[in-house]
Amino acid sequence: MKQKITLLLIAFFPLLVMAQKKITISGYVKDTKTGEALVSASVYVTNEKRGTTTNSYGFYSISVKQADSIGVVISYQGYQPQLTTISGKADQALDYNLQEKSNSLSEVVVSASKNNNNITKARMSVINIPMKQIKTLPAIAGERDILKIVQLLPGVQSGQEGTTGFYVRGGNTDQNLVQLDEATVYNPNHLFGLFSTFNTNAINSVTLIKGGYPAQYGGRLSSILDITMKEGNKKKFSGEGGIGLVSSNLTLQGPITKNKSSFIISARRTFLDLIAKAVVPKNKNNTNYYFYDINAKANFELGKKDKLFLSFFKGLDNAKYAGASSLNYGINFGNTTGTVRWNHLFNKKLFANTSFIYNDYHLSLTTTQDQYYAQLYTGIKDVNVKTDFSYFPSSTHSIKAGVNYAYSTLFPSTTSAKIPRSGNINKPNLDSIERKYSSLISFYVNDDITVSEKFSASLGIRVPVFIKSDVQYLRYEPRATVKYQLNDAISIKAAYTIMNQFQHLVPSSTASLPTDIWISSSKIVKPQTSQQIAIGLFKNFKDNSFEASIEGYYKTMNNQVLFKEGAQSLQSADIDTKLTFGKGSSYGAELFIKKNVGKFTGWLSYTLSWTNQKFDSLNLGKQFPFTYDKRHNLSIVGTYDLNKRWTISGAFVFTSGGAFTLPTGRAGVYGDGSLYDGTYYDYSGRNNYRYRSYHRLDLSAIRHGNPKLFGKRYESELVISVYNVYSRHNPYFIYLTKDPVTKAISAKEVSLLPVIPSISYNFKF
Repeated sequence: MKQKITLLLIAFFPLLVMAQKKITISGYVKDTKTGEALVSASVYVTNEKRGTTTNSYGFYSISVKQADSIGVVISYQGYQPQLTTISGKADQALDYNLQEKSNSLSEVVVSASKNNNNITKARMSVINIPMKQIKTLPAIAGERDILKIVQLLPGVQSGQEGTTGFYVRGGNTDQNLVQLDEATVYNPNHLFGLFSTFNTNAINSVTLIKGGYPAQYGGRLSSILDITMKEGNKKKFSGEGGIGLVSSNLTLQGPITKNKSSFIISARRTFLDLIAKAVVPKNKNNTNYYFYDINAKANFELGKKDKLFLSFFKGLDNAKYAGASSLNYGINFGNTTGTVRWNHLFNKKLFANTSFIYNDYHLSLTTTQDQYYAQLYTGIKDVNVKTDFSYFPSSTHSIKAGVNYAYSTLFPSTTSAKIPRSGNINKPNLDSIERKYSSLISFYVNDDITVSEKFSASLGIRVPVFIKSDVQYLRYEPRATVKYQLNDAISIKAAYTIMNQFQHLVPSSTASLPTDIWISSSKIVKPQTSQQIAIGLFKNFKDNSFEASIEGYYKTMNNQVLFKEGAQSLQSADIDTKLTFGKGSSYGAELFIKKNVGKFTGWLSYTLSWTNQKFDSLNLGKQFPFTYDKRHNLSIVGTYDLNKRWTISGAFVFTSGGAFTLPTGRAGVYGDGSLYDGTYYDYSGRNNYRYRSYHRLDLSAIRHGNPKLFGKRYESELVISVYNVYSRHNPYFIYLTKDPVTKAISAKEVSLLPVIPSISYNFKF
């Protein structure tokens, strides 16, 4: 009997081994037409009902059980999916090329099939923003804008009317880490925040992370906006551009060596200043404004296992204003970044990226009014070296680990004084500004683990060490996101995160314009810290054509930074002593419903939230609402492909009014009529009033064409858009005025942007 059993085991041993043995499928997912890497594309193995997504370089790796054949579905929003069957007996190195869908195609249900990463992944509070949506939605003056789209997402509050500032889950603008090819962009705005500094023609992907942060991210409390630039067309030379009411842009890209290396260069500039210079006489040309930005990137395949990427970005704004009144100003600010990245594939399971990053940001402002002037200069220079490893040991594990070293130089300075008799105000002497040097070294490890078909988790820890000449801070940042899947279409997720921030932005009370001053942590300025917990329900409908989620969150923030009351004149040496520190809390619920495929795509976003702050030395130590505490925030966004020629889109926004401060009483001041204009105002509390609710409707229509030029056809777009269609007079700010006769005080509301129609023309060849 024993001999028979032994013979049976020997006979079936190869089958038993095959049943247990794993194989690995790995490779890249790219755009068929350009060879561009597709970030966060879905690779789904039908045999095991399990999948993965591509990383920031389009690479994927997944281990599955050995089989005679394996079904693989590759999909990416806006592209035709691929359904393939491959041999499952040995490891496979497979690259996939996806073709972009034409806007004339009717809805294909299979295009959404199996792309259910929002259900199956232990990942929450993450939104990938489709570039097609960014390029079709209405925009002010025809300027397509990433940050305007970010404002339409759940958990995100917009700043002032028309600006690109965004506030995530109760955090301030400096608590958002905005990265372009891994380089920090400290001020991602043009035209005082009316437009973002990112040219959409140069952008490959945009991802917003609001919570449940993977351990590779750190340094900010509220969000990560991860933006990657295009690599350039590896197949053929091409170009695209546009002419709008405010600026024009041109993008050129093509192969350096076909299918091996490529380049892209994209530039945008305003032209209104050039027109004004030609038309307005020189002796009257006292006001001027221009901005520009340049993106450039090159990539090289050094071999089957090595790739090299070179990225460059520069954005600059320059303005001067000489008014009929006594107010004059000059401002210059900009970002310059450079990134060198080396990808190395050790084997089918181990991927590494090493980056060297340089960043230079500055803001210089001079204002004069009556007989006084104020100057502000803030600058940051960063040198950053990092190495990240991605290891895929099995189909149930994906491990990331790395180390990051950053050396920062900050030089903040503000002064205020009487204008010299000569009338000449010297420019800030950068050499005389005291530098603040600091280092930050961070270690992290993160493991995405699948315990069973229903339960999976993303567990990690980040350990940042901040080092300054007189102080050191060591922090531990655990990260955990867990998922329990009820069925193929429903899952429940929860996340817990601790974050620390060592660089801080505080508003300057000396300047007459909205400005910022960046400072680093010190003995006095402790690192900002946040803790956030979130829980959510995620559900897909109609074979994943629709996805829906509802998330609740609670976040606490400590060591928040503001200037003390009455801090009016600052020197770089004593800025720390002029600050006050407090804490904040934010909680709320977010609803998100999105349609991914078909002629009509779009989303509905609703946020219900509360955000409060408390500073011992402000508002008598009492809690007060955050400036951008807006109870209700609703956005409805849609794009519809009418036919091959026309695409229409629209966005409706409604928010409750934000908080601001107004006096509740006044008293006459006698003996010195010039003091407070003869009146002393009494304030009952900070942010004690609310603006009216805000709402607007934006619409656009795009006519697609294929005309000829010099005998060759090119793609064209005529974009007609209307911002604030029904010209809602939304509040921008409120000020107090006094009747010269009755001396009665009244509040006046100022609105900024009425209905703004625009037309622009885009081309592609």
